[in-house]
Amino acid sequence: ASRSGAPNLGVRLASNSSQSRSYATHQVTALENKNHWEQVYTTKANDAVSWFQEHAKRSVELITETKVPHSAAIIDVGSGASHFIDDLISQGFNKITALDLSATALASTKNRLGEKSSCVNFIAADITQIELPRHAFDVWHDRAVFHFLTEPEQRRAYVKTVLNAVKPGGHVIMATFAEDGPQKCSGLPVQRYAPHELHAEFGAPFELVHSEREIHSTPFGTEQKFIYCYCRKVGQ
Repeated sequence: ASRSGAPNLGVRLASNSSQSRSYATHQVTALENKNHWEQVYTTKANDAVSWFQEHAKRSVELITETKVPHSAAIIDVGSGASHFIDDLISQGFNKITALDLSATALASTKNRLGEKSSCVNFIAADITQIELPRHAFDVWHDRAVFHFLTEPEQRRAYVKTVLNAVKPGGHVIMATFAEDGPQKCSGLPVQRYAPHELHAEFGAPFELVHSEREIHSTPFGTEQKFIYCYCRKVGQ
């Protein structure tokens, strides 16, 4: 899985010129972010990025532990060209949404899957800007997007989308760099978390069920320290 971009904070252009400049600035930032990730997936092999996993073993295990049926609606945010989608399909899940900023990355996944891609809905969009259907998903999975949201308003927009899109009682599985993890990724700054700090970003509507640490071995032989938080949505 991978990343996202900056939010569009304005629903409409304000008449105030300073507010208009702020809106325009965020629009430019979002475009730059999208261009960054398109460049990454255009110039690098899928297994030549630091977050690559041949199999997303722990993510699949956590989803299995939720005991949702194979017909459950699962969204993978920052899906990129991850093999996580392949792993879900091999486990029998058949209602999958793969969302990423990079259309190039999603096209790579679709081509790799071939006919199996028929059970996947591919969406090229910024998770802090898109409006997803209300209560559409049983499981929300994000490995390595949220830690790229370094501004509070970005994180608020993200959490608002999760709260709207996940069904009551639904499952939210988040993985970010740990508090002692890398300070940058793909040349971009990140926000690092301890489990209680990550849960605090989501607040009372989400109950923290389980958290753990993982050391990810990159294709380059280095290590990245991650945390996983598994939450249940208890609010509406």
